[in-house]
Amino acid sequence: MKKTDSTPLWVFLAFSSIESRKGALILIWSSLIFSIYCIPWVNYFQGNIWIEKLFLIDDWEWFAMTIPMTVWYWYSLKWIDKNGGF
Repeated sequence: MKKTDSTPLWVFLAFSSIESRKGALILIWSSLIFSIYCIPWVNYFQGNIWIEKLFLIDDWEWFAMTIPMTVWYWYSLKWIDKNGGF
């Protein structure tokens, strides 16, 4: 992404190394999927060995950190779409 005079710093920092809208969408979807992975599923499926081996996170710290990042990426993409695109 190229920074113009009208691009806010928060938008530029979100997509500084991404060159296309498709790349931004891949980042947003990856962040969303990782956020879903970070839900402490182990607490809800106790005794299930498959879940315990696949989902290693047992608290809400990672989820609480990834959701704001995903929202930040989404709002940045909305700003870019509204103000001229990539």
